[in-house]
Amino acid sequence: MAAQQRPSGRRGPPSGGGSRWREFSQLNRLKPVVTDPLEEYGLPSKGETRLHTFNKQEEFYKTIVTRYMQLCAESGGGDELTNLFAAISLVPVEDTGESESSGISACSSSSSVTSSRPVSAHSNTTTFSMSSRQEPQGKRTLTVELNMILSAMRKLREAIVASHRVDNFAQRAYIFIIHASILVQSFESYHPALLYLLKHIHPRSPLSEPELHEFAGYYILDQACRLSDITAAHATRIEYQYRDRRVEGVLRALTTDNWVRFWKLRRAIDGYQAKLLAPAEDRMRLHVLKCFGRSYISVEKPFVERSVEATWDELVGQGVGWQLDESTNKVVIRRPKAK
Repeated sequence: MAAQQRPSGRRGPPSGGGSRWREFSQLNRLKPVVTDPLEEYGLPSKGETRLHTFNKQEEFYKTIVTRYMQLCAESGGGDELTNLFAAISLVPVEDTGESESSGISACSSSSSVTSSRPVSAHSNTTTFSMSSRQEPQGKRTLTVELNMILSAMRKLREAIVASHRVDNFAQRAYIFIIHASILVQSFESYHPALLYLLKHIHPRSPLSEPELHEFAGYYILDQACRLSDITAAHATRIEYQYRDRRVEGVLRALTTDNWVRFWKLRRAIDGYQAKLLAPAEDRMRLHVLKCFGRSYISVEKPFVERSVEATWDELVGQGVGWQLDESTNKVVIRRPKAK
């Protein structure tokens, strides 16, 4: 009796013939994979080396600038762009050509904005809790795009550092990255970028006098407002022989808790400096509310609003538990105990 033939472990082609199967497989192999240019490269800190090439860095930078300008145009500019930046602002956890570098200034000429960082405080009579604003529903797609742009900026920044590049391109790229990162208050991006620009790039590719003054001022404000390190801010001011009436006024106002001077100076500064002042705004507002809580039984509503640079409705929405006596238009901080 003839031995039975074992079935082959190899699977045959599907019905329709082997030639058709091979043709289908070949088409799948040749089909191009569509990837976003901003996601083409990984992080150099995670082992990506393709961005170490200078030409690729410059091409990647042009792509980032183009996408950023498109984002500014699609957002509508003005208040809409400010809201977009505020929606993506990060809560701290206490870490080319001239036309391209200046393009970010043109599309981000925003005045000072209300801080969106959460603040809490305790007074003798009241607990305050200032919550962050919610992301606008209609801006989610633009927020995803902005997140992708910020991630690409980090890749470029890491690639420039890894390749030890300190030429004019590195200078222009870092200026752009710092401006964009300040607008979204991403201190993880602008703080190391400021240090690298001032400490490594500037000594080898000197910034112009106005540019050095601008970025030294940003560094001083970041130290004073976000890090609450007035001593370090004054040391930096002396190191760079920095002179600016408004920035020096901010340092004095923070040192003396002079909220009247602080709010006046905040209204007088430009968009980038206003963003850097945002962490100090919360502390100053909290200080004012604590002072009122310790000093007053009641106070006029307009005076409260002027002192904290916020409307009464905003304060109520942010968790201030005082009551408004509408008949007298006074804010009742605490009521005398009945005898």
